[in-house]
Amino acid sequence: MTSLEKAQAIVKILDEKKGREIQLLEIRGLSTLGDYFILATGGSNTQVKALSDEVEEEMYKKFSIHPERVEGLQNAEWVLMDYSDVMVHIFQEEPRHFYDLERLWNDAPRVDISDLLIKEK
Repeated sequence: MTSLEKAQAIVKILDEKKGREIQLLEIRGLSTLGDYFILATGGSNTQVKALSDEVEEEMYKKFSIHPERVEGLQNAEWVLMDYSDVMVHIFQEEPRHFYDLERLWNDAPRVDISDLLIKEK
Protein backbone atom coordinates (compact mmCIF):
# COMPACT_ATOMS: atom_id res chain seq x y z
CA MET A 1 0.00 0.00 0.00
CA THR A 2 1.45 3.34 -1.02
CA SER A 3 1.42 6.31 1.31
CA LEU A 4 -1.11 8.05 -0.98
CA GLU A 5 -3.45 5.03 -0.87
CA LYS A 6 -3.13 4.97 2.92
CA ALA A 7 -3.88 8.69 3.13
CA GLN A 8 -6.88 8.37 0.81
CA ALA A 9 -8.28 5.49 2.88
CA ILE A 10 -7.99 7.60 6.04
CA VAL A 11 -9.67 10.58 4.34
CA LYS A 12 -12.63 8.33 3.42
CA ILE A 13 -12.90 6.99 6.96
CA LEU A 14 -12.89 10.50 8.43
CA ASP A 15 -15.49 11.67 5.94
CA GLU A 16 -17.79 8.70 6.55
CA LYS A 17 -17.64 9.42 10.30
CA LYS A 18 -18.62 13.09 9.68
CA GLY A 19 -15.19 14.68 10.04
CA ARG A 20 -15.27 18.26 8.72
CA GLU A 21 -12.87 20.50 6.81
CA ILE A 22 -10.75 17.53 5.73
CA GLN A 23 -7.53 18.49 3.98
CA LEU A 24 -4.79 16.31 2.53
CA LEU A 25 -1.38 18.00 2.24
CA GLU A 26 1.57 16.45 0.47
CA ILE A 27 4.65 17.12 2.61
CA ARG A 28 6.99 14.74 0.80
CA GLY A 29 10.17 16.65 -0.02
CA LEU A 30 9.33 19.39 2.50
CA SER A 31 9.78 17.36 5.67
CA THR A 32 11.18 14.13 7.01
CA LEU A 33 7.97 13.66 9.04
CA GLY A 34 6.36 11.69 6.24
CA ASP A 35 4.67 12.03 2.86
CA TYR A 36 1.22 13.34 3.82
CA PHE A 37 -0.58 15.33 6.50
CA ILE A 38 -4.30 14.85 6.95
CA LEU A 39 -6.20 17.55 8.81
CA ALA A 40 -9.79 17.15 10.01
CA THR A 41 -12.12 18.84 12.48
CA GLY A 42 -14.51 17.30 14.99
CA GLY A 43 -17.20 19.25 16.83
CA SER A 44 -16.32 18.11 20.37
CA ASN A 45 -13.77 16.06 22.29
CA THR A 46 -16.18 13.13 22.02
CA GLN A 47 -16.27 13.40 18.22
CA VAL A 48 -12.50 13.91 17.95
CA LYS A 49 -11.98 10.72 19.97
CA ALA A 50 -14.62 8.88 17.92
CA LEU A 51 -12.92 9.95 14.67
CA SER A 52 -9.51 8.77 15.87
CA ASP A 53 -10.96 5.49 17.19
CA GLU A 54 -12.69 4.89 13.84
CA VAL A 55 -9.50 5.55 11.85
CA GLU A 56 -7.52 3.18 14.06
CA GLU A 57 -10.18 0.46 13.97
CA GLU A 58 -10.89 0.64 10.22
CA MET A 59 -7.24 0.84 9.17
CA TYR A 60 -6.54 -2.28 11.20
CA LYS A 61 -9.68 -4.09 10.00
CA LYS A 62 -9.09 -3.30 6.32
CA PHE A 63 -5.29 -3.23 6.07
CA SER A 64 -3.87 -4.70 9.34
CA ILE A 65 -2.16 -1.36 10.05
CA HIS A 66 -1.85 0.24 13.49
CA PRO A 67 -0.53 3.76 14.08
CA GLU A 68 3.00 3.86 15.42
CA ARG A 69 1.75 6.24 18.10
CA VAL A 70 -1.29 8.27 19.05
CA GLU A 71 -1.09 11.44 21.13
CA GLY A 72 -3.71 13.75 22.60
CA LEU A 73 -6.46 11.30 23.51
CA GLN A 74 -6.50 12.52 27.14
CA ASN A 75 -8.41 15.72 26.39
CA ALA A 76 -9.07 15.07 22.67
CA GLU A 77 -8.72 18.70 21.61
CA TRP A 78 -6.05 17.68 19.09
CA VAL A 79 -5.24 14.05 18.37
CA LEU A 80 -2.15 13.14 16.36
CA MET A 81 -1.97 9.70 14.76
CA ASP A 82 1.38 8.66 13.30
CA TYR A 83 1.08 6.16 10.47
CA SER A 84 4.79 6.56 9.64
CA ASP A 85 4.41 8.15 6.20
CA VAL A 86 0.98 9.65 6.93
CA MET A 87 0.34 11.97 9.89
CA VAL A 88 -3.30 12.43 10.90
CA HIS A 89 -4.32 15.55 12.84
CA ILE A 90 -7.86 15.61 14.21
CA PHE A 91 -8.77 18.86 15.94
CA GLN A 92 -11.61 20.55 17.68
CA GLU A 93 -12.41 23.81 15.90
CA GLU A 94 -10.67 26.26 18.24
CA PRO A 95 -7.28 24.48 18.40
CA ARG A 96 -7.35 23.94 14.64
CA HIS A 97 -7.74 27.65 14.00
CA PHE A 98 -5.20 28.52 16.71
CA TYR A 99 -2.43 26.25 15.37
CA ASP A 100 -3.42 26.85 11.72
CA LEU A 101 -1.29 24.06 10.24
CA GLU A 102 -2.55 24.93 6.76
CA ARG A 103 -0.74 28.28 7.09
CA LEU A 104 2.38 26.70 8.59
CA TRP A 105 2.49 24.19 5.74
CA ASN A 106 1.49 26.72 3.08
CA ASP A 107 4.20 25.40 0.72
CA ALA A 108 2.70 21.90 0.83
CA PRO A 109 0.53 21.09 -2.19
CA ARG A 110 -3.13 20.33 -1.42
CA VAL A 111 -4.22 16.99 -2.82
CA ASP A 112 -7.66 17.06 -4.45
CA ILE A 113 -9.87 14.77 -2.37
CA SER A 114 -13.23 15.86 -3.77
CA ASP A 115 -13.77 12.47 -5.43
CA LEU A 116 -13.20 10.72 -2.07
CA LEU A 117 -15.81 12.67 -0.11
CA ILE A 118 -19.46 11.74 0.24
CA LYS A 119 -21.59 14.07 -1.85
CA GLU A 120 -24.26 15.78 0.25
CA LYS A 121 -27.70 16.13 -1.32
